[in-house]
Amino acid sequence: MASQQEKKELDARARQGETVVPGGTGGKSLEAQQHLAEGRSKGGQTRKEQLGGEGYHEMGRKGGLSNNDMSGGERAEQEGIDIDESKFRTKK
Repeated sequence: MASQQEKKELDARARQGETVVPGGTGGKSLEAQQHLAEGRSKGGQTRKEQLGGEGYHEMGRKGGLSNNDMSGGERAEQEGIDIDESKFRTKK
């Protein structure tokens, strides 16, 4: 764990706009960045549980088809590639 002095230095850098905690982008203090990083991690884990491996696979296929000119969905439709979006939509 960081010492009090290290925490003060990190907090000062965070208050100047520097990201000092991975995933803490946008936090205006060390504590805020820590909370943001934790929340983002929990959100990612929840989404991972919702989708499962198959859902992430389908979402990756669609994203991999995108380019500067069109989205993955548009390109899949144009080229006749079947993307099962039900696999990566949150089930209610």
